Amino acid sequence: MVTEAMRAVLGDRVIGICDTPIGLLRRAVHAVGATPGTVDFDYVGLNHLGWLRRISVAGEDRLPGLLANDAALVQMEEARLMGFDWVRALGAVPNEYLYYYYFQREATDRIRTAAETRGEFLHRQQAGFYDQAHRHPDSALDLWNRTRHEREASYMAESRPENERNNRQESDVDGGGYQGVALELMGGLTQGTAGTMILNVANRGTVPELPNDAVIEVACDINAEGPAARKVAPVRGDMLGLLQQVKAAEQLTIAASVHRDPVLAWRAFAAHPLVDSVSVARKLLDVYRQTIPGVAEAFD
Repeated sequence: MVTEAMRAVLGDRVIGICDTPIGLLRRAVHAVGATPGTVDFDYVGLNHLGWLRRISVAGEDRLPGLLANDAALVQMEEARLMGFDWVRALGAVPNEYLYYYYFQREATDRIRTAAETRGEFLHRQQAGFYDQAHRHPDSALDLWNRTRHEREASYMAESRPENERNNRQESDVDGGGYQGVALELMGGLTQGTAGTMILNVANRGTVPELPNDAVIEVACDINAEGPAARKVAPVRGDMLGLLQQVKAAEQLTIAASVHRDPVLAWRAFAAHPLVDSVSVARKLLDVYRQTIPGVAEAFD
C-alpha cells in the first residue's frame, strides 16, 4: 500500500521490495537441486500474498516433482507451515503469510492463547537489547546478533506447533533480509547489470483482472532502465478472487488516507477477508482511532 500510494506522486521511481518471496524462491531452487540463476519461474501476487506456480530448469517444470516429494517439501518453510497436502492441493507453493488466510481460525486461536503477542515480545526483546548494549557497548554487535537470531527463529511462531514455536530452521533464519534485496536492486539499477528479482511494481496488464495502477508482486527483469515485469500465466479461481478482494481493501485504505475519510476506512476494513463482519470493521476503526497515535488526527 505504501508503494502504491507513493507511486501516485513519484511514479516509476518507487519500487517495493520484500525478502519473503525471494526466500521462498531460494528454498525452492535448493529443494529441486538447481543453482541460483539457472531457473525460470512464475511467481505472482501482492505483497505478503503470492504463489510460486512454476520453477523450470532447462525448460522442465520441476514444481510437480517438488510437490510430490516429501524429502524435498520438508526443505520448504511454507509447506511445513501449511501442510504438504494443502500445497499439493494448490499445485503451488504459497507465500508463508498466506497461512493467515488459509488457517485463519487456527492462527487466531493460537494468538489469543499465547502468553504475549508478537508486538509485546518485540517490545520486551528490543528494550532488553538496548539496555544491555548500553551497559556493555563493547559487546553490542554480539548482543544484536543474538537478539536478531532469536527474533527470526520465533517469527510466525503461532503458525507452528507448540514444541516448534521457536525452532525455525537455520536456513530460514540466516537467509538474509531487506538489506540484501535493496543492495541487489540498487546494483542492478545503477550498474546496468541485468538480473531477475521479485519486486512490487505497477501491474500494467500483467494480471488483466486487476487495475493497471495496482501494485503487484511479480518477477521482474532489472537493468539500468528499471524493472520490467515478466509475463505470468493467467491467474484464476480462488487465487484471483483473493487477490482482487485484498487489493480492493488496499485501495480503499489508500483512498481513506488521501481523502481523510473515515467512511472509506470503515469500508476498507470491512472489505478485507480477515475481517468477518461490518460491525467488527467499525469496532477496529474506532479502537484504532482511540488508541494508536496519529490515526484520529489522520481523519481531521
